[in-house]
Amino acid sequence: MIVKEFRELRRDRRTMGMLVGLPLLLLIVFGFAANFTVSELRVGVFGPQAAGVEQAIESNPEASDVLHVATVDPAGTDATARDYLRDAKADLVFVADSPRPMVYIDGSDLFAAQSAKVAVARMGDRIQSQVLFNPYLKTSWVMVPAIIGLILTFIGTIITSIGLVKERESGTLEQLAVMPFSPAAVILGKIIPYFLLAALDMIVVTLLGMWIFGVPFNGNVAIFALGAAIFLFAVLGLGVFISTVSKTTGQAIQGALMVLLPQILLSGMIFPLASMAAGVRWIGYILPLTYFTKISQGVMLRAADWSTMWIPLVVLTVMAVLIFGAAVIRLTRTIAPARPHTSAVPTAPAAVAEP
Repeated sequence: MIVKEFRELRRDRRTMGMLVGLPLLLLIVFGFAANFTVSELRVGVFGPQAAGVEQAIESNPEASDVLHVATVDPAGTDATARDYLRDAKADLVFVADSPRPMVYIDGSDLFAAQSAKVAVARMGDRIQSQVLFNPYLKTSWVMVPAIIGLILTFIGTIITSIGLVKERESGTLEQLAVMPFSPAAVILGKIIPYFLLAALDMIVVTLLGMWIFGVPFNGNVAIFALGAAIFLFAVLGLGVFISTVSKTTGQAIQGALMVLLPQILLSGMIFPLASMAAGVRWIGYILPLTYFTKISQGVMLRAADWSTMWIPLVVLTVMAVLIFGAAVIRLTRTIAPARPHTSAVPTAPAAVAEP
């Protein structure tokens, strides 16, 4: 029995991949990505005395190790600094228009804000600070927008992949090959019900998060809805693609977990991307959940507008098109019947009239 079980494991490459790949993934993630301390913060300095504040930062070794001045604008005002912070162009901004400069800290990035408060405290008591967008640095305010994306990812990958594989196991998937439907129409028919149910879940979770945890919704609902729709379309297409390369429900669950786990750990939802090693951070930039988290946190907490959110929206759109296209191609190879080749059929010889 032991030899038989080892032979079955050797033939099941996906299970072997889970047994070997998953521990390595966890080791890499927790070794290089599990870091809650942000060591580099982008700084903007505005106001008539901006040059003096920049010099004070650079002359303080404890602060300059963390604070890196990205913008110096002597003509900038308090409103300019706030808009700069709202657009996520910096982690904190100095307004140097008085002997006691004011520092605004972006509270929508929880770990960066905590590091910013420590760095500002090292500069002395003459600097006054204020946290914007999450004044009390509540973890729930940051996590709830990310959890919305996690729920959509769970529905899109696991539930959708299992639903299509069940049809394969029951034999109904092969019947689609003789139906007058294109592969794209088949995929749309499969994901639209899940799309509507996931959209309903998203609305319920968002409203409950606002009601139970007091999470604000300061931004444009249209930006949030568009980002959620594109993201949901991408993860549903991902679930369909997983189902096309799986023959059983177990394989679909394994594939979905292999896709779901990196999105939880490497999307910036738990560990900040800025604190990850460069070799691991790039994985987070190719995950759809990374960009939806930027959209949901930006819209709900910072009231980010179209000029700030267009980049993650475009990236999500490209991902959705690529994933949906890959799913269509894969499904075409799976269920589309081979067209019979037409060839000239020899005609029967004409009957010879009897004399």
